[in-house]
Amino acid sequence: MAHDIVFFLAPDDETAAATRLRGPGPALESVTCRFIEPDSAIAEWDMYFEEPSAEVPPIEQLLEWSWPEWVTAPLNDGVEVFALPSRLTRALASARSTQLEELAGRWTARLRSADGDDMTDDDLLAVLQGVARLAASAVGTGGGLYSWSF
Repeated sequence: MAHDIVFFLAPDDETAAATRLRGPGPALESVTCRFIEPDSAIAEWDMYFEEPSAEVPPIEQLLEWSWPEWVTAPLNDGVEVFALPSRLTRALASARSTQLEELAGRWTARLRSADGDDMTDDDLLAVLQGVARLAASAVGTGGGLYSWSF
């Protein structure tokens, strides 16, 4: 489980990859959260928009889903930088508030069942709303949406 996660905007993969050592920093617009697995969150969100449902799908279905691609492969330090899929970025950018609320409920239920009391203290709806705002900006500027985690 990643301790620190930053979803951020960058104009391209090269700029996103350059964040690897120190994180995105204040120069790049971002949303932070703690104690989640960003790759499984991204896959969960993508699955939701492709196959909308308030119900938590079986873990096997999530594990078979297309997971995000690394911009920089992880090394022994645990730092990862992922690119969110373009279709997910577009879906988040155009998501209605009811969709984000339903997804947040589903995501919370999955995390609670997996992590119990060790679940993140972050407001997951607020995280999704922030990431959706970033996605709208990415779609508007032609840049990309990324995740950095440690």
